[in-house]
Amino acid sequence: MANEDRIVRCGVAGVGYLGRHHARIYSGLEGCQLAGIYEPDEERALEMAQTYHCERFSTLRELGEACDAVSVVVPTDKHCQVALELFEADCHLLIEKPLCASLDEAERILSAANASGRIVQVGHIEHFNPVMQFLEEAVEMPRYITADRLAPFNIRGTEVGVVLDLMIHDLGIILQLVNSPVRKFESAGVSVLSASEDIANARITFENGCVANVNTSRVSEKKVREIRVFQPNTYLSLDFMNQKGHLLRKVGPGLQKEEIPIEKGEPLQLELASFVNCVAHYEEPKVGAALGKTALDLAIRVSEQIRAQQEVFGD
Repeated sequence: MANEDRIVRCGVAGVGYLGRHHARIYSGLEGCQLAGIYEPDEERALEMAQTYHCERFSTLRELGEACDAVSVVVPTDKHCQVALELFEADCHLLIEKPLCASLDEAERILSAANASGRIVQVGHIEHFNPVMQFLEEAVEMPRYITADRLAPFNIRGTEVGVVLDLMIHDLGIILQLVNSPVRKFESAGVSVLSASEDIANARITFENGCVANVNTSRVSEKKVREIRVFQPNTYLSLDFMNQKGHLLRKVGPGLQKEEIPIEKGEPLQLELASFVNCVAHYEEPKVGAALGKTALDLAIRVSEQIRAQQEVFGD
């Protein structure tokens, strides 16, 4: 277990598009040493090892034994298999979102982490976006929330539907901001280019009366990552992608607009720095496996409702 003065040895399992950025950040992160990578693609593995001056390990076990902490950045349907193997090597893990592909797999990961005493952080990156930091401070009594997350089509991530691929970001954010059990939800989705839903909408009602309307698409012509929160006397509108926003506050009989001062930062760098700090001091991460499982549970239920509708209507 790492202590305050020890450099945390980090590794990356899977250095594709996103895993490469984990390796890049670890290689320059204070208090951290990029010990190595695991990547089945020989050409990609050699390229990344040379670029970031680290060792390329031929097995997950070898990677785990050389590291204190590992980022799991493989396809979602491989998360559980890879995580369990790394737990056997006694590693703390950052598992990219979603935590895994099913609640059964989530239970297996949680059980293995508890049995080994290892930390699990789930890669819900928007929780480390400076925009989220402002929301956590400013949102006190949300009554209505809208969230839009749109992206052009990319074959990466299509092993799952858009709800598990993209919407789960906003589900995690909203669950934390509202902090109330879900009472009911209604969802709809359409498959356009992949075997699963590529466009989805969910309208969620919480026990405390708050309602959230979430729109997600991975077949959009443009990228959008925006959230709007309505609460008594205040309306907040924020852009996660450009890290800016404004609020409208009730002043007398009217509304006063204020630009929100947000200190911009790279969310992935902030996320990995937080993970390394948690490992170094053996602290509970901001987005642990329990929160990751809660977001996964809701995302799976939304996905199942959409799938049931598609079967009824023959989509």
